[in-house]
Amino acid sequence: MRRLTMFALPLLVLAAPFPAQAADVRDAAEALTDPVETDRMADTVTVLVDAIMRTNIGPLAEAIARVDPDSSAASIPYDATLGEVTGSDPDAGRRMGDDVRATSRMAGHLATAAAAYAPVLKDMARDLAAQWQRERDEARR
Repeated sequence: MRRLTMFALPLLVLAAPFPAQAADVRDAAEALTDPVETDRMADTVTVLVDAIMRTNIGPLAEAIARVDPDSSAASIPYDATLGEVTGSDPDAGRRMGDDVRATSRMAGHLATAAAAYAPVLKDMARDLAAQWQRERDEARR
């Protein structure tokens, strides 16, 4: 009986907020499968990564070298960018943007499936909760 109780309690917690969660999942699925939205997210990531890789880190390296003259920062040129110092691929931003597009589409497919299964899972949780209640009532007699 204790094992059934431990199994049923999480289902009881899940059963109550499920309709709101399903609506949120449907909204997320819509956004993640919308090509305009995924392009916007991917373009944002591409621009951000490219901007970060073009960031001049020479002044930071100079400040570090003043505090610690033996650090490797002392060898970084004043006009060096983060991309140059890290040996980053110049297409890293574009590749990351493409990864965002692919990941968004896959997450959208997952969210769509989760939204489709939500009513079934809700019914299962409700049935298991009712069964748990019957078992508990029976055990108390």
